[in-house]
Amino acid sequence: MEPAAAPEADTLVAREAGGRLAGRSASSNWSGSLIVASLTGAFGSSFLYGYNLSVVNAPAVYIKKFYNETWERRYGFSVDESTLTLLWSVTVSIFAIGGLVGAIIVTPIVKFFGRKCTLLLNNVFAVTAAILMSLSQLAGSFEMLILGRIIMGVDAGISLSALPMYLSEISPKEIRGSLGQVTAIFICVGVFMGQVLGLPEIFGTESRWPFLFGVIVVPALVQVVILPFLPESPRYLLLEKHNTSKAEKAFQTFLGKDDVSQEVEEVLAESRVQRNTKLVSVLQLLRTRAVRWQVITVVVTMGCYQLCGLNAIWYYTNNIFSEAGINSETIPYVTLSTGAVETLAAVSSGLVIERLGRRPLLIGGFGLMIVFFAVLTVSLTLQNNVSWLPYLSIFCILAIIASFCIGPGGIPFVLTGEFFQQSQRPAAFMVAGTVNWLSNFAVGLLFPFIQSGLQNYCFLVFAAICFAGATYLFFVLPETKNKTLSEISHAFAKRNKVSLEMQEMNHYPEERKSSAEQESNFTSSVDNGEAKQAIV
Repeated sequence: MEPAAAPEADTLVAREAGGRLAGRSASSNWSGSLIVASLTGAFGSSFLYGYNLSVVNAPAVYIKKFYNETWERRYGFSVDESTLTLLWSVTVSIFAIGGLVGAIIVTPIVKFFGRKCTLLLNNVFAVTAAILMSLSQLAGSFEMLILGRIIMGVDAGISLSALPMYLSEISPKEIRGSLGQVTAIFICVGVFMGQVLGLPEIFGTESRWPFLFGVIVVPALVQVVILPFLPESPRYLLLEKHNTSKAEKAFQTFLGKDDVSQEVEEVLAESRVQRNTKLVSVLQLLRTRAVRWQVITVVVTMGCYQLCGLNAIWYYTNNIFSEAGINSETIPYVTLSTGAVETLAAVSSGLVIERLGRRPLLIGGFGLMIVFFAVLTVSLTLQNNVSWLPYLSIFCILAIIASFCIGPGGIPFVLTGEFFQQSQRPAAFMVAGTVNWLSNFAVGLLFPFIQSGLQNYCFLVFAAICFAGATYLFFVLPETKNKTLSEISHAFAKRNKVSLEMQEMNHYPEERKSSAEQESNFTSSVDNGEAKQAIV
């Protein structure tokens, strides 16, 4: 049997628990430790990713001036415009290269150190980057700023894989989607905070812009102080470290109850089945037929996440607000509305994802983006002829941001954690992270050419990408809300050309028996030390 086909024991407990789990309120799953772990983990991880996306926008003029002054001091003449543009482009886009490096190295790190320890160690990158960037002006070295951006990208690449992995493994399946959305929510909060701190009254001035980068140490230090007091992922402790006592204590802490025998036995059953199964490599994952369409779906959703045009929206925002007659000095404050809408939409998505499901939010989000991209294109084309159309353009910008955040902005991270079993998860997040950062870099590299060639019609390219993504998801993506891995795998079985019988052999063959018979067989087998026969 292939490693990728190893059973997922979620089904055991799901069937044993039966109606007992069905009646439980989802709110009862939110323990204090679970909330603290998710907030602390996200504040020191995805928050910093969002913050570093927006923090370079406000001080751009001052940073370019610093580059020019440094160049003139070194070489005795001012830097030419093309070289300055190149230096600034490198400063912004090099963040994605660092992110790609982080996504590639995260798999061995989370395997060796664990999910929580990876998040903690990752703060070394964040603090190092903050020191380099905040002291670059004082040292008269723009290379320090560029190097800091690379290192910060590595931090982001690691955290955007390790954090969703950690959250998916500590959360009960009833709130797995909502907890997974914490990643997206804190990205939005980070973007918004970068806009706020970049205001002229705070750090958006020529003398204070280095403090914008120094602030990065605060979330990192908060995480370093709080996260050590919280447990490691219990699934990691059992399935990869085989430490039952620590895993039991971790379950008790995260679930807020003393009796965790059901949860422990669930993972113990998986541990017994997978005791000879090693973590699969990316190449093994890509070769495994049973998860082929799951991998393709992750690639599509992550690609569309970056290529759907939100970066273009940020590029056009100031110009559209100016066309609407808003004073240039007021635009930075009006731009805060985009960050606020982004945050509210992400929070709303987190509140409804367990009611509406992943599929409607993803497809609906892309669908709404298509509509508003089309309207924005018409509005931008005709706004010089009709006085009120610039205001429609502003509305479309806010609507596109909201549409993105209700679904496409966070659910791809949730799906990556739901599609794969424990041994495949690190490789799957490495694939997702690689696609994410390569797409991010491609947008930064190609968008100027798209914009210069198509002008206002460039948004039709992004509408086409959203349409392609929505169409694919409509025909391929099953609903994963409250589903076990076995049930999700069954939904993909026909498309993967894997028989349901083989799928059940790979997961849990007793699935078609009555729950009473299954519970009896499982209990009897465990008592006799024959758990393997009850599962395989």
